[in-house]
Amino acid sequence: MSLLDFARGPALEWSLIIMVFGVLWRLVGTFLFKGQVYLSKPKGTSFTTAGLKAIATRSWPDHQLEKNIRFQHYTGYLFHITLFIVVFLFEPHIAFFQWLLGFSWPGLPTNVITFASAVTVAVLIALAIRRLTNPIMKSITNLDDWISWFVTIAPFVTGMMAFAHQNIGVRYEDLLAVHILSVCLLFIWIPFGKLMHMFLLFPGRYQIGEKFEFRGVQA
Repeated sequence: MSLLDFARGPALEWSLIIMVFGVLWRLVGTFLFKGQVYLSKPKGTSFTTAGLKAIATRSWPDHQLEKNIRFQHYTGYLFHITLFIVVFLFEPHIAFFQWLLGFSWPGLPTNVITFASAVTVAVLIALAIRRLTNPIMKSITNLDDWISWFVTIAPFVTGMMAFAHQNIGVRYEDLLAVHILSVCLLFIWIPFGKLMHMFLLFPGRYQIGEKFEFRGVQA
């Protein structure tokens, strides 16, 4: 079995299994955790309405905080937009989703994907430099942050290397295998690190909205 066969076969399949079961385990544990018991009565607003309102209002920072987090704010949104473009609108990736889900959708030209990939890598490097130079960010950064950063940037770098294999002088098949293995590493890490926020972000904000229904009422 070649390295590419291993990456496309057992490595990809087992990394997907680990990710799916790990994510489900985290989600089940999160929703079964009862947390604080409130003795007061809620305000009367629908919990569903309160939860959806929290998702909407907390997806954009308060204008009073904007001047302090502008760099993090705009680079974060730029990163997620270009990430979406590369992951979901690159035709080879669409073929993977078709194999996984059974359906496909139109993609974008390769030049657009290449540009979006370069922007994504540049944003991730800029965010890493900020973590190293900003005293506050440096103090709250831990090993999880750096592992999550590495497993996120690695698929983009290896994917761009595979695309430019002729200029690098390495066989395309070898670079493609390394790219797929870096994606497998990302899949495996998702349930165990801060990248799990992609599944917990909106449920967490929804729960915050529910809890706010008890704020400011008398017991």
